[in-house]
Amino acid sequence: MEESKPEIFAEENVNSRDWLKPILIAVIVAFFVKTFAFEAFRIPSGSMEDTLLPGDFIIVCKFGFEVKTPKRIPFTNIEIPQVTIIPRFSPIKRGDVIVFHFPGEKNEVKPREKVNYIKRLIGLPGDIVQIKDKVIFVNGERFKEPSTVKVNYEYVVPKGLENPYIFPEGSNFNEDNYGPIIVPYKGMSVKLDQGNLKRWRILIEREGHKIDVADGKIYIDGVQTDEYVIEKDYVFVMGDNRNNSLDSRFWGFVPTENIIGRACLIYWSWDSNISLINLTEKIKSIRWERIGKGIK
Repeated sequence: MEESKPEIFAEENVNSRDWLKPILIAVIVAFFVKTFAFEAFRIPSGSMEDTLLPGDFIIVCKFGFEVKTPKRIPFTNIEIPQVTIIPRFSPIKRGDVIVFHFPGEKNEVKPREKVNYIKRLIGLPGDIVQIKDKVIFVNGERFKEPSTVKVNYEYVVPKGLENPYIFPEGSNFNEDNYGPIIVPYKGMSVKLDQGNLKRWRILIEREGHKIDVADGKIYIDGVQTDEYVIEKDYVFVMGDNRNNSLDSRFWGFVPTENIIGRACLIYWSWDSNISLINLTEKIKSIRWERIGKGIK
């Protein structure tokens, strides 16, 4: 009997390995798919109506976008330096519906909330964006919008009536008459003075620099200067529900490195206002006509 025990123990180990191997493979495959190819997201708000509705569950295509090491040590909020594993090789286009890491509110260097947003890409790096009576123009031409964009033209905030919540600080823009404003791009040179510093301060600080003003002079990282060279590419984004969307008009540009991917497909949809406790009504609210619908 004593000689047979090692054989039984060895057989149990083999069976355990056989059972764990497919699970491990599945976990690894899921990790790589989520990291490099596709990821699922839920639409929580109405800022993209009628293109996307609250309660839509979407697939985001990440293939071709920049992949970096994690921002934080796993299971903690401790931030660590990131390294690019795969650079972005798929071009982004005006009109793409994109998911991205929220860059922060208008006056935040770092966002308080670590959340992902979904908006429509309006302006690429170097584009000039302007809104005239709620109509969007990019580089002087009217922006082509899908029919699902929701705009109420009954009331338009007049040009020159400043909204203090609008980005950038110190502009006389409002949500309906905005710009013209250039979307920053890597290598773009900006002349700085005390008149326009507050427009650029947050962006410069978000790029990792410290600004001081003393005796009427501007110092960046302790060096006096009247110029700053932008270090990253940015995009300008807006929600399709124009009258009910907090977007680049309110909190600024999105670094292209923050983009996670393009929204490509609705894989599930139901009424988000109905609780799962009321399962019968929840099932009745399934929007079958939206399931499998591509996102444009």
